[in-house]
Amino acid sequence: MKSFKFSMLSILLCLVIVISGCAATKTPDESQPSKSAAKTVKIGVLPIEDNLPFYVAEKDGLYAKEGVQVELISFASALERDTALQAGQIDGEVADMVAVALLKKIGTDVKIAAIGLGATPTEGRFAILTSPKSTIKDLAGLKGATLGISQNSIIDYVSDQMLQDKGVSLNDVKKMSIPKMPVRLDMLLSDQINAACLPDPLASLAQVKGAHLIMDDTYRNISQTVFLFRTKSIQENPEGIKATLRVYGSAGQALSKNPDQYRSLFLEKAQVPAELKDSYKTPTFSKLQLPTEEEVNSVMKWMVDKKLIPQAYSYQDLVDSNLLPKA
Repeated sequence: MKSFKFSMLSILLCLVIVISGCAATKTPDESQPSKSAAKTVKIGVLPIEDNLPFYVAEKDGLYAKEGVQVELISFASALERDTALQAGQIDGEVADMVAVALLKKIGTDVKIAAIGLGATPTEGRFAILTSPKSTIKDLAGLKGATLGISQNSIIDYVSDQMLQDKGVSLNDVKKMSIPKMPVRLDMLLSDQINAACLPDPLASLAQVKGAHLIMDDTYRNISQTVFLFRTKSIQENPEGIKATLRVYGSAGQALSKNPDQYRSLFLEKAQVPAELKDSYKTPTFSKLQLPTEEEVNSVMKWMVDKKLIPQAYSYQDLVDSNLLPKA
């Protein structure tokens, strides 16, 4: 009997110890997010100079310093990148204001968080050039000429603005849509078209190969690329988005202050043509800022006139002014 009582007592003591041990073990508090639970910000990138600050930040470890996890996802074309944005596979990208309005039109709600390149006229140059064999050497000669562009794009917008600024009637120029820029460049250099509008570095490459510069947009600020995010991503991860934006701005400033330090990175990531590797300048980035209402409204008016959108989006529709770092 004693033996039975002792056994029962031992069992009870063991149960008490096990139960006490379980009670003492703290369960994770699901209301307190851990650092490992922080959402990764996914950015879609193309091999263009506008995305260089992302790679500078990667090289300098700036993401870790800001406590944000950023994944850069490369795409071969803007169409592929924008499709991924629509599907929610990426959170943000650097594009242009025409693209922003078109994304909104098809139901992908996005917001501009800052300018990428183009806060000043010399950032992100576009140029109209004529072929090396062309006798067209000035604006007057463009009357009746064939101008290669990408229809209903930022290239189309910039071309119209430059021509109108210089008093050239748009009806006097025959536009030909050649969406792929390398093809447009090749057609220009082989004299298959009289003229083309190209962004740098392709515009600079065309000049090196003998194309005649008719005009560029460095005389006033016509175009900007913009850093944009899906509105849903901003709502779900506002601090991560803000941190990513801060990093982009810091990296852009580091690049602008020490361009030589990042020269090889720039040549690699922006796929600068071999002919320009010694002469083409590393881009500089202004401090983070938003596009002006005038700049946004100009693009919207052009898009309405071209019937690309039924009515203009307001500045507030397109821009989120709460994401920039406080001065």
